[in-house]
Amino acid sequence: MLLNARLSSMGALKSSANISRLAKISSRSLATIVEDKVPQNNWENYSFLNYKKNVETLNVVRERLNRPFTFAEKILYGHLDDPHGQDIERGISYLKLRPDRVACQDATAQMAILQFMSAGMPQVATPTTVHCDHLIEAQIGGEKDLARAIDINNEVYNFLATSCAKYNIGFWRPGSGIIHQIVLENYAFPGALMIGTDSHTPNAGGLGMLAIGVGGADAVDVMAGLPWELKAPKIIGVKLTGKLSGWTAPKDIILKVAGILTVKGGTGAIVEYFGEGVDSLSCTGMATICNMGAEIGATTSTFPYNMRMADYLKATKRGFVAEQANLFADHLKADEGAEYDQLIEIDLNTLEPHVNGPFTPDLATPISKMKEAALENGWPTDVKVALIGSCTNSSYEDMSRAASIAQDALNHGLKAQSLFTVTPGSEQIRATIARDGQLKVFEEFGGLLLANACGPCIGQWDRRDVKKGEKNTIVSSYNRNFTGRNDSNPATHAFVTSPDLVTAFAIAGDLRFNPITDTLKDQDGNEFMLAEPTGAGLPSLGYDPGSDTYQAPPEDRSVVSVAVAPTSDRLQVLKPFKPWDGSDAYNLPILIKSKGKTTTDHISQAGPWLKYRGHLENISNNYMIGAINAENDKANTVKNVFTGDYAGVPDTARYYRDHGQKWVVVGGDNFGEGSSREHAALEPRFLGGFAIIAKSFARIHETNLKKQGMLPLTFADPSAYDKINPDDTVDIIGVTSLAPGKNLKLVVHPKSGEVWETELAHTYNDEQIEWFKAGSALNKMAAKEK
Repeated sequence: MLLNARLSSMGALKSSANISRLAKISSRSLATIVEDKVPQNNWENYSFLNYKKNVETLNVVRERLNRPFTFAEKILYGHLDDPHGQDIERGISYLKLRPDRVACQDATAQMAILQFMSAGMPQVATPTTVHCDHLIEAQIGGEKDLARAIDINNEVYNFLATSCAKYNIGFWRPGSGIIHQIVLENYAFPGALMIGTDSHTPNAGGLGMLAIGVGGADAVDVMAGLPWELKAPKIIGVKLTGKLSGWTAPKDIILKVAGILTVKGGTGAIVEYFGEGVDSLSCTGMATICNMGAEIGATTSTFPYNMRMADYLKATKRGFVAEQANLFADHLKADEGAEYDQLIEIDLNTLEPHVNGPFTPDLATPISKMKEAALENGWPTDVKVALIGSCTNSSYEDMSRAASIAQDALNHGLKAQSLFTVTPGSEQIRATIARDGQLKVFEEFGGLLLANACGPCIGQWDRRDVKKGEKNTIVSSYNRNFTGRNDSNPATHAFVTSPDLVTAFAIAGDLRFNPITDTLKDQDGNEFMLAEPTGAGLPSLGYDPGSDTYQAPPEDRSVVSVAVAPTSDRLQVLKPFKPWDGSDAYNLPILIKSKGKTTTDHISQAGPWLKYRGHLENISNNYMIGAINAENDKANTVKNVFTGDYAGVPDTARYYRDHGQKWVVVGGDNFGEGSSREHAALEPRFLGGFAIIAKSFARIHETNLKKQGMLPLTFADPSAYDKINPDDTVDIIGVTSLAPGKNLKLVVHPKSGEVWETELAHTYNDEQIEWFKAGSALNKMAAKEK
């Protein structure tokens, strides 16, 4: 075995983060530690560290449970709203939590703020920031692409800027960088709890945080000062031993974990890394691992506090945070003897570089097997485009290691054989690699600098080198590679790997190339091997902040007005959904029975649709247009049960709604996998849907559906999915007595044949049932405000 990866259940383990250089809280009485309003960051004069309060809250739970805690549990229980009365059982209880922060990206912030506005509150009750990173399309280069985006999205940016100013929200303008890199550089701190309206919010786990991706409605609750509800996660422990070396990078750890756990193996769980191998990783390397934990369905991922985090905090001008974290170091790691629900052990000494894909991020192939796998599966081996950067891999370390490989190639007279793009994670990273020379190397190598934004990672890519439908291969250091994700071309074979291997593939232009064993020919025809990558975790000259891209809320917010034009096709003031009518549902048509993987990209596509994220009516035109209809194996072609005509999914849904007919969708496993995209739940509600019935749900999507007043239901017997025909009609019985743990009944009326029944399960608790009855969680919240 090249890798020692072992699974076990409930193994009692000692977490071994090296904190010998840090002061221990046990050496001082908690009562003597006075925090005196130490700020969370350099931008806000109203948000402060709460370590002392968190420890006091945790101590209440310690007395109740009397057992060792994992690090993740310490953070969760230290943020409980009611530590004395909270029921606590992993995988069972619903925790009421008080997050320290909320972070929103521009695509999801529009709807979140529109919802917040409808609640009628004067300002956010929890520190909140908005980051403009999703609406910038990659086309010809960073500066021009940014200028074009500002022009095209001016109305949206103006809405976000003025609404942030109005409601006391920090605003990071277009060009600032990707939300997760900005959060890591400015807001993340060890032991904190943050929610963010993007599925890769867990990136901040690299700084010892529990950062959890949520839908906009969850964010609105916390922005409004309400406790946030989370089903108590199970804890998966990943013990790292040994040390990374050579071509192996932090990305390879999560690529391997994804191969072990698959895209749904982390569902309902937090992944907690520990062991002596942790100390060989940079802070940003840990962030890379946590970021891509979203690809295994994990609630979030985190690392215990260590000196790498302290060094990063100091480098990003937050030494005052590191000083406080040092005092509370024992609180910022797992207790000795803490138990995990599942254990994975990885020996970093023997870990190989990996390449994951295509079409799914959990198809993990060691580099030594890549040539064989490519030939066996018929993957195109000509690498058309190699892309480095993104929120997952755009740190100074990532860029400097990739640049060292590119420089080695240049020294031998070679440049990139593939198109090569570079996406800095932030303006700070861009400015720093420009100052230190890495950017110049990339440009000489043939690279194209893209804007400090998400770009091709989320489908914001005006790709022109291949025609749609043309089979081809791209490799990236991104996180997600579902079909059509990057370039809207379902024939593109997208592979994710480290920036190191992406750069090596760009030089060779061939997916079969293994830089550990294979040679290249230099400009004179002589064979040589690429040198192993090298790079610094932190810049020796410190970070260059670059251009000032932050807008703080004004002192006098009363003079700020937020206007939404009634004629706008980008923004639309929300109208409340109607409350439940109090009855069971009968004779519901199946709008679509989706076949195979149904991600949020299938349910509510991104790319060109991002511009409608603030306009519910317009964006609903993309509902389920990417899902495959089980009846005919086609996308966006479903039969209207009343007219017999075939039409698009949104058109058919609108017909049903406008004729007073509720409908359901039937789906398979892990329905709603992928992004935190709230619109994937808003759209079916807006279009008149009643329930989504699936084999299982991805966590965020299930919560989003509940928040919007939809019923997410699962087949108690998964084989019932196969028995249902797309032209059946169904009754959902038992809604009038909806209660936690009580199944509903599905009565199926086939077009021909006998009526049959099956049970439907759900995960509603009492409060969530109130959301359903009120018509949405927002309706319930607004009623409390009146």
